[in-house]
Amino acid sequence: MLKEKKYFLFDIDGTLAVGETLYDGTKEFLEWIEQSGGRSFYITNNSTKSRKDYVDKFARWGIHTVEDQFMTASYAACLYMKEQYAGKKVFVLGTPSFLEELKEFGIQVTEEADPDVACVLVGFDDTLRYEKLSKACELLFREGIEFLGTNPDLRCPAPFGYIPDCGAICGMLRDTVGRSPEFIGKPNRVIADLCAEQCGGSLEEFLVVGDRLYTDIACGINAGMETAVVYTGEADEEEVRTSRWKPDYCFDTIRDLYKAVRRAAEGEGTEKETEELTE
Repeated sequence: MLKEKKYFLFDIDGTLAVGETLYDGTKEFLEWIEQSGGRSFYITNNSTKSRKDYVDKFARWGIHTVEDQFMTASYAACLYMKEQYAGKKVFVLGTPSFLEELKEFGIQVTEEADPDVACVLVGFDDTLRYEKLSKACELLFREGIEFLGTNPDLRCPAPFGYIPDCGAICGMLRDTVGRSPEFIGKPNRVIADLCAEQCGGSLEEFLVVGDRLYTDIACGINAGMETAVVYTGEADEEEVRTSRWKPDYCFDTIRDLYKAVRRAAEGEGTEKETEELTE
């Protein structure tokens, strides 16, 4: 139930903001959560920015955050690579920021098709060049080279619509080399679990909020948390009706969710779940 929620795991792009523009109600909601003794986390599959980059971005919006509040696909990838590929060389198709974050975790990063590469790791790369794709293909045609992606998202919200995301880039490689990657970010529950570990609360106190069913909502479901979708990004009512990933709550905007959560916390009104939308 919404009145039990204390910890909120927000997707960013398409949920709280698009590009550099905050959606109406976002800042008020985040401030209310903090004032009410709750905590906000930001679980994004965008691997172009480090956690520090996001702290700086939120500061430009006038929102104070700390790095521990951000559980990004790039951060999850860093943890995974440190555990699985320590001492091994990894070819990375990603932004300079992503490469630097990996290096900070002690990962041996290269952008060359070196003979001792153990893995190809693909992220959302807005510095993508055909040369990078060619080198990734060269490596993936070799025996024993692992193929990993930070996230399966096919498209990323932009002010004019959408741009290709990591899943789309991986799709080009998959169609070329005949191999599919394993993905580290949402819907993998690890990102939600990392947030829960900081709080120690019960699962009933968490709400995962996003605009995409097969990543955001699926992540929450996989982690055993209730979920809410907002219709400011990719999902719409028709997709909710037909998807295997059913959110517990549906709202048009983040402001509408804020109003519902606040009313529930103050003991006003009733909660409307999505049963009638998903039958």
